[in-house]
Amino acid sequence: MYTYTWYQWLAFFYLYCFFGWIFESTYVSLKKRHFINRGFLHAPLLPLYGTGAVMMLWVSLPVKDNLVAVYFLGMIAATVLEYITGWTMEKLFKMKYWDYSNQRFHVNGYICLSSSIAWGFLTLFLTEVIHKPVEAFLFSLSTPFLIVADLLISVLFVTDSAISVKEALDLAKLLENLATLRSELDDVQVQLSLLKAETSQRIDNLRVGTLDRMEQLRSDLRNEVATRVTDLKDDTSLWLEHTLHERMQSLTNKRQQLVQARTDIRKRLDAGKQRLLRANPYASSRYSEALKELKEELEKFRH
Repeated sequence: MYTYTWYQWLAFFYLYCFFGWIFESTYVSLKKRHFINRGFLHAPLLPLYGTGAVMMLWVSLPVKDNLVAVYFLGMIAATVLEYITGWTMEKLFKMKYWDYSNQRFHVNGYICLSSSIAWGFLTLFLTEVIHKPVEAFLFSLSTPFLIVADLLISVLFVTDSAISVKEALDLAKLLENLATLRSELDDVQVQLSLLKAETSQRIDNLRVGTLDRMEQLRSDLRNEVATRVTDLKDDTSLWLEHTLHERMQSLTNKRQQLVQARTDIRKRLDAGKQRLLRANPYASSRYSEALKELKEELEKFRH
């Protein structure tokens, strides 16, 4: 058992990629109550499942007669694969395309205990139930047909992978830009708030100072008092006009520019990026607010 040629291993990989897509799409679609075309690729293939299945079959070779060993080896191999894949994808694409952070006993959101336990049972189900009829089906196909099918699917797979990686990198750049703009916008908003508070405080201080000085001037001539009060008002008005007003206007203009730039970025959510967001509704990112904005923009496209 499991003594296969390279083209049979490749065929198993693609078949289990497809089975994984069926499972994930069905599961998530039922949870969301509408069809979700799951996955990273355009094609109905989930490479994580294909790689995991091949790995499960491979590690179970030496212990195929020991179900306990098959369970634990499959669980460990799949868990390691899931962690490495999740970590790598987040580093490259700035997103977790699956996130177990809300599960107990998780590690950085990439893996969790319940998922690892499920991988072990899936290994048993694969080796004892699923794989035997799949193996029989492949053995019934002629070698030339299988090789040609492998090569054709491989061309489509590589092309799809290249396109999907580019779309994911573009989406990552979009998230970074949106997060940067949001940070700048928040900073400007804070500066505006501080400036308003400073303006209010300075006006209060000037008012108190004016009252104090007027108290001191009561013994002076009425005209002199009027002149000094007028001078104080002029000084205050001049300072407000040439200092605070300019700063306020500058910050307001910058805020408007940032808002417009953020709007322009959100509109760059093309079909490829929309597909990735729709296909991965439970994805998360360290740019959580930026991702939330893009999902809001996606809802506009849906309606």
